[in-house]
Amino acid sequence: MRPSWATILTGVRRCGKSTLQVQLMRHERAPFACNLEDTRLYGLGPDDFGTFLSVLDELVSPDQPIFLDEVQEVDEWQRLVRALLDRGRAVCVTGSNASLLGRDLSTKLTGRHQSFEVFPFSYEEYCAYTGKNRGAESLRSYLDDGGFPAFLHERRDTVLQELLRDVVQRDVAARHGLRGTRHLMSLLLFLFGNTGQPFSFQRLTKNLAIPTVGQTSRYVELLEDAYLLFAVPKFSTSFKQRVVAPARYYAIDNGLRRATSPQLQPDLGHRLENAVALHLRRGTRDLAWAGERDLWECDFVTQETAVQVCLELTPHTVAREVRGVVNAARLPGRRRAVVVTLDQTDRLREDGIEIEVVPAWQFLN
Repeated sequence: MRPSWATILTGVRRCGKSTLQVQLMRHERAPFACNLEDTRLYGLGPDDFGTFLSVLDELVSPDQPIFLDEVQEVDEWQRLVRALLDRGRAVCVTGSNASLLGRDLSTKLTGRHQSFEVFPFSYEEYCAYTGKNRGAESLRSYLDDGGFPAFLHERRDTVLQELLRDVVQRDVAARHGLRGTRHLMSLLLFLFGNTGQPFSFQRLTKNLAIPTVGQTSRYVELLEDAYLLFAVPKFSTSFKQRVVAPARYYAIDNGLRRATSPQLQPDLGHRLENAVALHLRRGTRDLAWAGERDLWECDFVTQETAVQVCLELTPHTVAREVRGVVNAARLPGRRRAVVVTLDQTDRLREDGIEIEVVPAWQFLN
């Protein structure tokens, strides 16, 4: 690690940040690690930073890198990291809040950091961990299991259910001083059960009997900050339209979604779409959906690709799916058109646009 430089690892709880940090430590000489969730450090804050730094100076030589785990437990932790960088130390921190990547981080660390988001296992990582071969069968298993390492190790849904309660209670309710979690949990489970559907805050507020639209908006923001959900806005060249149009919401993990918001009917299509959304989100924050009401719709648009997701292209669905991806590919910019299916391969051409039909187990690699 570079002196006077911070590496920031963020992601939902138990997705593997601490394990990755340990792996990084193995490449360093005599690293110093501190878990800021340790009960002995409860209440650590800005008034204690001077003492904390003095103790570090006594225990740790100047060339030893510092590894801090779960920094969101400490108020104004950016000032602590800034002080360590000013002393010429290399620092690696982990945190379970997306806000760690916000404007305040850039202001406090003045360009002396590099941030990485850590997600539950991708399909490729899932196959490597479980020893399964890539293909339609392992893909179906991945769409059920998700990618949380603890669940894959223990194979108990209670692991995921306890994880959800832990995140909601510790990273959302306790951290932000919420008095109750009934509306918050109802909102989360509703969005888990309806991934990929566009919802306005007004509609969510009415459907779930949440007192105000502002409260709904705030809850969604907190759930995104805790990495339980991520929003996919509607594509538009107009900033106003991007803000006003309803967003679609996806779960951070299919296994977590399945274990905590069970569906009465099979929803393999929604799980496939959620997996594709996660795959694209790992690569970019510039992700949107596109469409014109009652005319066409495309699930995902990035700067390089228009992606339509469907379980199977049939004579009854091909016209609709192709129309959506062709229109999305023609949006401002140049994009390849891709239709992701469960296990089909083909190459189509429509109105001068070449369309790749690929199986999801291949697309997700």
